[in-house]
Amino acid sequence: MRIGILFGGAGEEHPVSVKSAQEVAKHLDPAKYEPFWIGITQAGAWRLCDGPSFDAARPAVLSPDRSTPGLLVLADGRYETIGLDVVLPVLHGKTGEDGSIQGLLELSGLPYVGCDIQSSAVCMDKSLAYTVARSAGIATPTFWTGTADEDVDPFQLPYPVFVKPARSGSSFGVSKVSRPAELPEALETARQYDAKVLIEEGVVGSEIGCAILGNDGDLITGELDHISLTHGFFRIHQEDSPESGSENSTPVVPAQIPEDARKLVQETAMAIYRALGCRGLARVDMFLKEDGTVVLNEVNTLPGLTSYSRYPRMMAAAGLSLGDVIDRAVALALGGSSR
Repeated sequence: MRIGILFGGAGEEHPVSVKSAQEVAKHLDPAKYEPFWIGITQAGAWRLCDGPSFDAARPAVLSPDRSTPGLLVLADGRYETIGLDVVLPVLHGKTGEDGSIQGLLELSGLPYVGCDIQSSAVCMDKSLAYTVARSAGIATPTFWTGTADEDVDPFQLPYPVFVKPARSGSSFGVSKVSRPAELPEALETARQYDAKVLIEEGVVGSEIGCAILGNDGDLITGELDHISLTHGFFRIHQEDSPESGSENSTPVVPAQIPEDARKLVQETAMAIYRALGCRGLARVDMFLKEDGTVVLNEVNTLPGLTSYSRYPRMMAAAGLSLGDVIDRAVALALGGSSR
């Protein structure tokens, strides 16, 4: 099977995407797949690479013309077409998880792994995801949004609050604000990543993640994880060398929570996944409060697949290697089952 693997990207999560692609390369079964590594540079240039790096790269793009689906590769002043059977986007954040690349893949007529345009766009904008989840009866944090030039009255908020770019990932631009004087700097930080800013009332509870694989009613979940914090808040991918661990957080898999709480978290995660129209795979992050209620934090429609990422660790704890996850996700993209 000819599989196109998209990695890199022009957003702030480019380095994380490259690490994810490198981990995918280690688990891709050469007896099943002929990989075509399609790298997008930080400047937005598309390249056909020899592997999950930008060495020996040639200019290439996906054809949006369904009559010639696949890759158009520039060679000796002419384009050659390479057909593809399926595409695995290993892209995170802007232009990867927001529906942009999904739109191009829809135009191209190529089957692809993961959420469609609509669910990708909704999940990427945390305020929209909260609105949809609330309509489905799922608890979310109390939140407010602000535009690029909108003034926010710091004395009208119930501290502590978290200030975030509404459409970003991996904790980029996120600040915890404990008093009014800290709000202007937090807003400025968030606006470096997105003109739309989300302000959330702090939720007191344990941060629990759930890895999900599947479509509609046929869903598989990994073991839940629990983020154990020593101080501050969870800031994934913000460390200098995340492979060696974080200075304030440790993911515990399986999560050390009671069995009834585990079932409730998994059921809530699957309800969120379905309400937001997710398919293929996603990681649903939630808060488990002391009173036993579950509150949505966010949904990652193309979760990290690095050696230290939460999604593959949760699936591995449930008995599915990253190679198994890839096989099943590809089968789902082609109309098969996750089983």
